[in-house]
Amino acid sequence: MQKTIIQFDDIDKYGPQSYHGSFSVETHELGREEIENIGEVTVDVEASQGDLPGEYVVEGIVAYIADLRCSRCVEPFPFANRSHFHLRYRPRAESSAAEIQDVEISQEELDMEFYDERSIPLRQMAIEQIQLSIPMKPLCDDGCLGLCPRCGANLAREQCACDTSITDDRWNALRGIREELARKREQ
Repeated sequence: MQKTIIQFDDIDKYGPQSYHGSFSVETHELGREEIENIGEVTVDVEASQGDLPGEYVVEGIVAYIADLRCSRCVEPFPFANRSHFHLRYRPRAESSAAEIQDVEISQEELDMEFYDERSIPLRQMAIEQIQLSIPMKPLCDDGCLGLCPRCGANLAREQCACDTSITDDRWNALRGIREELARKREQ
């Protein structure tokens, strides 16, 4: 039987717990337009009590295969990922809106989340980890040439007939001087 909801009460009562889940996730749930398609997502987690009262530590792995759209050539390409993560959950402090202020967080606090409910859905945790693991600018290949800015041809698959020299009309006045200097050198 899959345990797909992390129950902090079970951890308090029985000690560290293991959780496993396999989920279907729709691309729109991820909120990333560069994802064309995503296969089954698996997540394996170990959860235990932390050092502080009410703190819980969750360590796990999320794995999936997806088709991402290259940010240069806009072609889909396969992307397999297996990400390790470490999270600490602490109870959300009771505070009023007047007490909320901008606070600088330390490196240690980057993996910290706060909870109101004493249960965490494994599927939601997996979706968050997928969102974090997708590259900001996915590339099908580090050497991808992208699209021609004039005709839109995929330069990785074909060579376009566009003029590749970039000219700026503001330099036309100096072009005549360069040509005149070149003629003088030839003489």
